Amino acid sequence: YPTKPVRVISPYPPGSSADIIGRIYAPKLTDTLGKQFVVDNRAGASGNIAAEIVARAAPDGYTLLLLNTAVVASQPLYKNLPFDVTRDFQPVGMLGIAGYLLVVNQAVPAKSVQELVAHAKARAGKLVYASTGIGGLTHMATELFAVMAGVRMIHVPYKSTGVAMPEILAGQTQVMVAGMLGAQPFFSSGRLRALGVTTAKRWPSLPNIPAIAEALPGYDTGTYYGMFLPKGTPPAIVNRLNAEVNKILQDGGIKNTLEAQGMAASGGTPAAFAARVKKEYNDWVKVVREAKLKIE
Repeated sequence: YPTKPVRVISPYPPGSSADIIGRIYAPKLTDTLGKQFVVDNRAGASGNIAAEIVARAAPDGYTLLLLNTAVVASQPLYKNLPFDVTRDFQPVGMLGIAGYLLVVNQAVPAKSVQELVAHAKARAGKLVYASTGIGGLTHMATELFAVMAGVRMIHVPYKSTGVAMPEILAGQTQVMVAGMLGAQPFFSSGRLRALGVTTAKRWPSLPNIPAIAEALPGYDTGTYYGMFLPKGTPPAIVNRLNAEVNKILQDGGIKNTLEAQGMAASGGTPAAFAARVKKEYNDWVKVVREAKLKIE
């Protein structure tokens, strides 16, 4: 393995973060394994179109899924999906992780996560938060925050960060969980206020911004990117790909490329990745239930 080209299914359009990370790794895998790894974009339905293709594929190692957190987070929202993200895939390993920032409009008086929670409770159901779409990670991450903090906010979904950002800058919305690269120019210039990062610990390049978990213990989310195979793929293939991914992650050039995209190198065993996916899926099930979320 491999004896022929391998198709790498990307669940998002060309140029998106998930697609970029696939195009970082695919050439390296081509070089190390000697057969072409070809990225195939199949966008739509929060990544579920791509996931279904891989779930139905032969478990022979020649169809891979570039899965990110959004596919796991959105699954509890969708009814009657033809696959189960915790049952129908074999995790290979993590490729990288990216954090998000909780930001507020400057008119919001909160200067910390604790103050935002108090402000939201005092204005129950009146604060408006933006997301990049129902079921997307910015939506789910904000609802996770609301559930853990015990607050209610109004959700306004947008099609993209590029559309949502002008609205929060103008004060049409007040709160947003946004990608670090997209939000950084605005909080660095003082147009938005960054209250916390969504990862369990502070982000290395933003050491002065606390983790939300410092105020809400246990809060931990971000976009992890990983490689999945159809369930039933032979362990020898899974382990071979895992070993190659972990080897690639030791490349200083790859680490620098990931950092330039706002990501950190990850890695680890298939078992550890599977455990993370299972835990996060259960967390999202709880969020969907407690926040009474549904796809309209």
